[in-house]
Amino acid sequence: AYQVLSDPQRKAAYDRFGHAGVQGDAGRGFQGFEGFGGLGDIFDAFFGGQTRRGPRRGRDLEYRTTVSFEEAAFGIEKELKLDRLEVCDRCRGNRAEPGTDPEQCSACRGSGQVRRVERTVFGQFARTATCSTCGGEGHLVRKPCAKCGGSGAMRQERKLAVEIPAGIEDGSRLRLRNEGEPGELGGPLGDLYVYVGVRPHELFRRLGNDILLDLELNIAEAALGTSIQVPSLDGARPLKIPAGTQTGQTFKIKNSGIPFLRSNGRRGDELVTVRVVTPTKVSNRQRALLEELAGTLSSDGASAAAPGDGRGGLFGRIFAGDKDEDHKKT
Repeated sequence: AYQVLSDPQRKAAYDRFGHAGVQGDAGRGFQGFEGFGGLGDIFDAFFGGQTRRGPRRGRDLEYRTTVSFEEAAFGIEKELKLDRLEVCDRCRGNRAEPGTDPEQCSACRGSGQVRRVERTVFGQFARTATCSTCGGEGHLVRKPCAKCGGSGAMRQERKLAVEIPAGIEDGSRLRLRNEGEPGELGGPLGDLYVYVGVRPHELFRRLGNDILLDLELNIAEAALGTSIQVPSLDGARPLKIPAGTQTGQTFKIKNSGIPFLRSNGRRGDELVTVRVVTPTKVSNRQRALLEELAGTLSSDGASAAAPGDGRGGLFGRIFAGDKDEDHKKT
């Protein structure tokens, strides 16, 4: 063995091919290592071993819930229904029938480990391994709990109240400590992670802590200006539209947006963007009024009466053409 280990070429051959790689003169000095797959197995035999199985932390759980746009904005308390493992209320988690206690494992004497002696060319080496009788726990349950079957836990449905904070965003995750499943062998509880989804709103969109609203105006309201009531998260709010408002123009209603998380009342704004809607169908009266208006406007919308028939600009030419066609038909 020393000859092989001290010779780099023979050591490399053994690492690659095992005992077959060093057969010959060196093979006679390498007896005692049969059955090992490589030097790693030899060192595992010398220094290997596993520790006693101790307490383990319980599993973390996930839960997904959905709230409305307004509930996400202002916060709400939600009741969750969980199907999770709970510590058995009969045996209190020790797995033994009440009135009895787990017994010390006779195979490992409560250590959870057993010693094994390996004989090699270097002599005898002792290694430790997990006790197969008790699984490393160091004790045995001779009379399991009749309610949980000796598992120490049972699956039950539980109701849990969780506070959804104001201003939470879609896809956010809340962590509730010690609301997961119980640990093993007295280990601590796991945690519960709540993933929150937010349903879209029929009117509003969210941009950071601001809310966006598209507002449709007819051409008269946009041209003359108006005062209207617009929807907000707090109900209808007044908004003054100045004369000459154009499509894409945005107005701000301060402090009417989404509250900032844990900000003591600080909120974003509501941004109202105007979209001027051109009618697709008009009555005879509306047509007449539009024709009259068109005669007073230039192509850029400014007031500009044309000489002659009182019509000017693009609209005047279009309506004049329409009237000529009507005259030809009659």
